[in-house]
Amino acid sequence: MQQMVNVNDLSQTFYTKDGELEVLKDINFSLDEGQILTLLGPSGCGKSTILNILTKLLNPTSGDVTINGKIGYMFQKDHLLEWRNIMDNITLGLEIQKSKTEQNILQIEKLLKTYGLWEFRNMYPKELSGGMRQRVALIRTLSVNPDILLLDEPFSALDYQTRLLVSDDVYKIIKNENKSAILVTHDISEAISMSDKVVVLSKIPATVKNTYDIDLRKNEDLTPLQTRKVPGFQKYFDILWKELDSYETK
Repeated sequence: MQQMVNVNDLSQTFYTKDGELEVLKDINFSLDEGQILTLLGPSGCGKSTILNILTKLLNPTSGDVTINGKIGYMFQKDHLLEWRNIMDNITLGLEIQKSKTEQNILQIEKLLKTYGLWEFRNMYPKELSGGMRQRVALIRTLSVNPDILLLDEPFSALDYQTRLLVSDDVYKIIKNENKSAILVTHDISEAISMSDKVVVLSKIPATVKNTYDIDLRKNEDLTPLQTRKVPGFQKYFDILWKELDSYETK
């Protein structure tokens, strides 16, 4: 199995008027082809900083990052342009890359039809629910055909019920399209239900406390919502809860 991302001894220090702020310290993890890996940690621990380094928006202070493939980045907010319809929002990345070809448009149309958005293609973002907007945002990310998806708390703006439904949608799309993904969250249940692997980060300066392989599906085609009902789910939850709680009580 090909290794899509390898992070080796990654450290990041920011220099402010008040002095040095060490955010990341000797971070190590890897993402294999077809995996969904979650970076789990308390708010403000540097999870989004890691994603910014992977996309080269930031240069690390030290350490090495190896990426085998093209990256697509899905942010917390959908950032859909209200004056463009759904199809035009999705093709924006292709326009920027000057690759709005007939073949790429056909691929987008296929995605819209497959994931229940075709009939909404001429509507505008304000006419869609929050969950549908997030599906549009994911298809926009997929439109440039990335190999690796970076998902920065993509469900955080949604209400709880919608969050559960959209996480199922996003999981199915990632798996159906054979993508590898790194998800950032501080929600333990979300991390367990979505992931093949969970990397637990400490408070800043963030270090990797532990890495857990999540083995709940056992080759069954279970959605995240279904996975939450598997007997072993609570065991993982208790383990990860103790990991995060230990940071709060120190």
